[in-house]
Amino acid sequence: MTDETTDNGPGTAPADPRNSPLPHSPAALADGSGMPEWEQRFRAPRVSLPDWAQDAPDRSLFVSNATGTFELYAWDRASGSQRQATDRPNGTTDGTLSPDGEWIWWFSDTDGDEFGVWMRQPFGGGADEPATPGLAPSYPAGLALGRDGSAVVGRSTDEEGSTIHVVRPGEEPVEIYRHQESAGVGDYSHDGSLIAIEHTEHGDAMHSAIRVVRPDGSTVAELDDTKGGTEELGLSVMGFAPVDGDTRLLVGHQRRGRWEPMIWDPLTGVETALDIDLPGDVGADWYPDGSALLIEHEYQARSELWRYGLGAAATTEGATPALTRVSTPVGTVSGATARPDGAVEFLWSSAAQPPEVRSTSAAVVLDPPGMKAPASVAVTDTWVEGPGGRIHALVQRPAGDGPFPTVFDIHGGPTWHDSDAFASAPAAWVDHGFAVVRVNYRGSTGYGRAWTDALKHRVGLIELEDIAAVREWAVSSGLADPERLVLSGGSWGGYLTLLGLGTQPDAWALGLAAVPVADYVTAYHDEMEALKAMDRTLLGGTPEEVPERFEASSPLTYVDAVRAPVYISAGVNDPRCPIRQVENYVARLEQRAHPHEVYRYDAGHGSLVVEERIKQVRLELDFALRYLKEGEGES
Repeated sequence: MTDETTDNGPGTAPADPRNSPLPHSPAALADGSGMPEWEQRFRAPRVSLPDWAQDAPDRSLFVSNATGTFELYAWDRASGSQRQATDRPNGTTDGTLSPDGEWIWWFSDTDGDEFGVWMRQPFGGGADEPATPGLAPSYPAGLALGRDGSAVVGRSTDEEGSTIHVVRPGEEPVEIYRHQESAGVGDYSHDGSLIAIEHTEHGDAMHSAIRVVRPDGSTVAELDDTKGGTEELGLSVMGFAPVDGDTRLLVGHQRRGRWEPMIWDPLTGVETALDIDLPGDVGADWYPDGSALLIEHEYQARSELWRYGLGAAATTEGATPALTRVSTPVGTVSGATARPDGAVEFLWSSAAQPPEVRSTSAAVVLDPPGMKAPASVAVTDTWVEGPGGRIHALVQRPAGDGPFPTVFDIHGGPTWHDSDAFASAPAAWVDHGFAVVRVNYRGSTGYGRAWTDALKHRVGLIELEDIAAVREWAVSSGLADPERLVLSGGSWGGYLTLLGLGTQPDAWALGLAAVPVADYVTAYHDEMEALKAMDRTLLGGTPEEVPERFEASSPLTYVDAVRAPVYISAGVNDPRCPIRQVENYVARLEQRAHPHEVYRYDAGHGSLVVEERIKQVRLELDFALRYLKEGEGES
């Protein structure tokens, strides 16, 4: 259910809210275009970090919104030519290149429902064709492509659970794995002899184990830090060594209370710890020759890159690894890759500066033509003491003196976190005179395993305790006008918005919930199977097994206590937060004749169409401006 996106000293008594400016509509641009800056940020062409073919590094694939819809683009670096590879009404973002660079694989669903099949087309252009013609439509559960034209395809359906298949050219797919609990493809070794699978057969969907198998499905080795589901320690597949005959697997683990990498050889069983003395969560990927690791370090909502040398040939006994910094600006690195020449390309942004694809070689990687996104306001950091420990919040302030009307923009996931990264929606609120506060509540990643795992069983209520603590700080510090507080979010953030409006009815002036969980029991029965597994983990069972927990965590339970006007937007094809459970909640608001508006759109869990996204933000802004002004007139 994921989605986009300093201590300020002693608190002071809030000023009279009537002395602070009303939310306002920003002026159009001075050049006469009539387009306000907040819309420019959405419309400005964006590009993702280019993915490149392992054996043909001049062939790359990236995502861009250049046509107004996010689609896949092929880029031949040698010639400089670029072409749009996909063109669908609701956009396309899931794609990859075959190792030889000859084929573009992309996932084809229906109107954003995430249920479909893999297609492929020649890199240079041509007709699309089914990539795995023997496999029926499903939810995707990982994909890894081999050098011999084979593929390892992960699938998930409500009826079959999780299945993994080996698909070879001209042959029928061979099923090598099946289990009712969630599982997926981790990686395919360089020579095609080993397949890594992440699975949760032990029943804990938040903490995976790893199984390495042969292409015939026979087991080579197991790695399970959960010890059969008795310990909350997860593993993740980061990738096989990119060298033929090298069976080492880079694995993420949580053994020291945070995510960090190690190297495991499933053939010998040897585990190699890595001496990476950094305070936050650590991810890693291989350099193309296997001699070093590219380290991505996440700490306190910002990220940085490091190179971890493994010594010549990466296997020499007694080699001395070296950790050296890869220079990046302060902010967030959303993705990074080491190129064959040793240069590192990375996608960087900050809350103030729009995304850029940069390189340590100083070369321009991708600079989309056309309008550039205007800058926004930098974030400041606030740490607030909460019931479960210190809570980190990111704050953006508009010009002028507070207290301001303030939007608490709650991130989704829940296992995600807000960071110092560029986000057009919060910037739009700042343009309209609002302060924006983003809270990395318990359940968020980036602050250690205990913080992420803390929300179990009292789901939703834990997160809202942290949001309430930051809300109290925002008011007492003079930042936020207590009469004009907006609770807002999408996906899990939308769920927390509706739950917060019902459990904290006096705290919020209005709520804006996008693609939310609104009726937890109905959502469980209608959502995709992988999310059912996550809900069972979070709540300790099904609605039939722990009805009291589902009831305590469901916004529908508290709908009659809601006092603030409510705006809800929902995708009619959403498999994560399905529409029926949203309609159940809306029906209860209608029975009360409670002030609310609902916007339904023809897509899934969000939209990849720029104009649709602008429309949704415009509707949220309009709703907030109307109701906040009406509320002030009544006071």
